[in-house]
Amino acid sequence: MEEYDMKLRELLNGVPVASCAVDLEMEITGVSYDSRATQPGDLFVAMTGYATDGHKYIATALEKGAAAVLCQNLPEGDGPYIRTADSRRALAVIGANWFGHPAEEMTMIAVTGTCGKTTTTYLLKAILEQARGAKVGLIGTNQNMIGQEVIPTDRTTPESFEVQRLFREMADAGCAYAVMETSSHALCLDRVYGVHYAVGIFTNLTQDHLDFHVTMENYCDAKAILFRNCGVGVVNGDDPWTPRLLKDATCQVRTYGVKSEADLRAENVVLSADGIAFDAVTKTERVPIRVNIPGGFMVYNTLDVLGAALALGISLKDSAAVLAKVPHVQGRVEVVPTPGKDYTILIDYAHTPDSMVNVLQTVKEFAKGRTVAVFGCGGDRDKTKRPRMGKAAADWSDFAVVTTDNPRTEEPAAIIRDILPGFDGSNTPYEVVEDRVEAIRWAMDHAQKDDVIVLCGKGHETYQEVNHQKFHMDEREIVAEHLNSGR
Repeated sequence: MEEYDMKLRELLNGVPVASCAVDLEMEITGVSYDSRATQPGDLFVAMTGYATDGHKYIATALEKGAAAVLCQNLPEGDGPYIRTADSRRALAVIGANWFGHPAEEMTMIAVTGTCGKTTTTYLLKAILEQARGAKVGLIGTNQNMIGQEVIPTDRTTPESFEVQRLFREMADAGCAYAVMETSSHALCLDRVYGVHYAVGIFTNLTQDHLDFHVTMENYCDAKAILFRNCGVGVVNGDDPWTPRLLKDATCQVRTYGVKSEADLRAENVVLSADGIAFDAVTKTERVPIRVNIPGGFMVYNTLDVLGAALALGISLKDSAAVLAKVPHVQGRVEVVPTPGKDYTILIDYAHTPDSMVNVLQTVKEFAKGRTVAVFGCGGDRDKTKRPRMGKAAADWSDFAVVTTDNPRTEEPAAIIRDILPGFDGSNTPYEVVEDRVEAIRWAMDHAQKDDVIVLCGKGHETYQEVNHQKFHMDEREIVAEHLNSGR
């Protein structure tokens, strides 16, 4: 990907400038927003962040050779600065300018919601590739992809400048479409500011991220930003938050659902251990759909994909032909091989109360033996969901192993104490095993014939985060190693 110098005036095109103490005709050789990465000749963008304030590092950036600083608050001294009202939003504009507005070269599709984003993006990518013969870029929780090339990722939606860099790489590689998971953080922190989407998809809204948004209303309103920045909104007509989500929407709206009188409906739903089947029904047609991924929630994940494909001009029949052949999505009701054992182990990303209920309900539908939930809760995150996670396990599993899941800077024992009240009044037995590796081994050692053990929370993740450090931990490897140990 070619990078080049740009005059500061061109780089700031579209950025409201409140005051300026720098030559706008100077050449800028790079852009940085982290002083640790600043290079000589950079424009350093100081943002007021969620965890820290970039204005504290202006002096450091200048010492490292930054040619100019874009900021909201005036720095000390005369310094080469440009002041704007919102430097975070400005970074998004600058990123688009620097990389030549790559989003305008592709058809953009965004997926937002609490659960189902990853599955939706992967299914839609498959339809676009196989029904349209197109090269497709993907930005998601599991990974970023350009066609079939995988690019590892640390968070659902990167910072705006990195988003634009990815768009540029996708466009240069010949991608006709970009499909991306778009988190509530990304929307309200302007990581995708200025990007117009052909289609925006809303999956659902359940409790998550209240450590950041505080209230469900704020959480919903963050998601709603997408529907003021897309051409067509494909939304869940059964979700109680949808009316609020669409209150200020400026897009054309198409609904999908099972219970509601939606534009696209699922009828004659059949759930089985190896997938789902239903009739996709519109005003003009009825098409049988089959997807080889189990779970009632997959009906919604499939409907939103079908609705988006229709909005992009792909028929239900063409989508159905692709979906019937799509393999499992990693970390979503994923079977872990247990050769020679009479129990089953599944890995699922379920890390919210509702997603845990969804996956445990799915397992209950086909499990011949007990449904065993192994789960924990993340540290430094919404504490109010912890007892609700416990209640989800108490209500929908036959046995639970309570453990850790990315404790970060919190004590694992304290997190577990917050989970356990969810079992109050329940007859569901549970075991506390603080170390997650040992918890998985314990569940395997105590498994009974035909049990289904569900490892909740990690899914695609292959690490455990403790005290700001990530340690490799792939649950598939843990299972395999324990089996190989002869136990």
